[in-house]
Amino acid sequence: MRSGVGGSPTLGVGWHLSAGSGNSCLMAITLTSLADLDAHGFDDIIDVRAPAEFAEDHLPGAINLPVLDDEERARVGTIYKQVSPFTARKLGAALVARNAAKHLEETLADRPGGWRPLVYCWRGGQRSGSFATILGQIGWRVETLAGGYKAWRGLVIEAVYDTPVRSPVVVLDGNTGSAKTEILNLLPGFGVQVIDLEGLARHRGSLFGSVGEQPSQKAFEGALAAALAGLDPARPVVVEAESSKIGERRLPPEIWKAMVVAPRVAIAAPRAARAEYLARAYGDLTADAARLAATVELLRHMQPAEVIAEWQALAGAGEFVALADSLMERHYDPRYGKHRARMAVPLAEVAVADLSPGALPAIAAEVAKAVRGLVGR
Repeated sequence: MRSGVGGSPTLGVGWHLSAGSGNSCLMAITLTSLADLDAHGFDDIIDVRAPAEFAEDHLPGAINLPVLDDEERARVGTIYKQVSPFTARKLGAALVARNAAKHLEETLADRPGGWRPLVYCWRGGQRSGSFATILGQIGWRVETLAGGYKAWRGLVIEAVYDTPVRSPVVVLDGNTGSAKTEILNLLPGFGVQVIDLEGLARHRGSLFGSVGEQPSQKAFEGALAAALAGLDPARPVVVEAESSKIGERRLPPEIWKAMVVAPRVAIAAPRAARAEYLARAYGDLTADAARLAATVELLRHMQPAEVIAEWQALAGAGEFVALADSLMERHYDPRYGKHRARMAVPLAEVAVADLSPGALPAIAAEVAKAVRGLVGR
């Protein structure tokens, strides 16, 4: 046994005693990379922070079993500052015990004797230590995370702000309606690794692309960091062409820098085929007349009033293919053209005539071939 951080005794690399006594000592793991988490193989990852903290971001796959809810956490913090730390800790202990009992009687009631959870809080301190001690006394092989969520977040920041993407990046390009996202997600079937940025951001990347509430910026960065950590650096990774923001989520600097200089595979499809595809792919939007009309209105500052009126008339009449065609002709295609004119990167084009569902696997096969031709792997 040797001394660890702050003089804590350690057992092996990355371990130190954190709480408990006798046969129920708690062990704290130290993550040195994002991939370490999967390597430990925990049965459950338990975030004991308040629901608002958990909602903003959490470790991948974690479940929220708060030892203090949002109101309780605020109440204890106020007492700590305005009364005394002792009074706050006494109240906090009572609330933690009460909430822990509830979790044991409900969510954790069916966990077997060999269950092995990881428990963490903000900094790996009292909240996770208290809950983990209770679980350890029961006999479960509980472990805590040294540094808590803050340590995990530090690894995420390092991955997406400070570390170049390990794999060669190839961008899948093409005008609006080229079925890029669907084709991207078919590529793993042809041996190509991908990161679906729009899937991680829960947004299809345009004014018409909302698919519900987006994750927080921190959660988006965490999901992206985990995806980057899982890449094979010897093989290229394909991402879809995006602007620097997907909805309201910003692409972190390292992935964005790689995308700007990356070679591109562009899907070239006629506008008529793309219009048919968009009408099909955006069925959720066209089914909501009020939402569609409101989205068209967002373009008013970029288009003449008579054009907006024409688009609204097409939407109101249910002429969704014609609406998509006009949106591309007058708005999206010209903007894409200006953007591409400024780019000077290697480009391979995959020409297609049909974007029906049955045609997409063959297109994905051609894209995979073009990716390998660009990077030679």
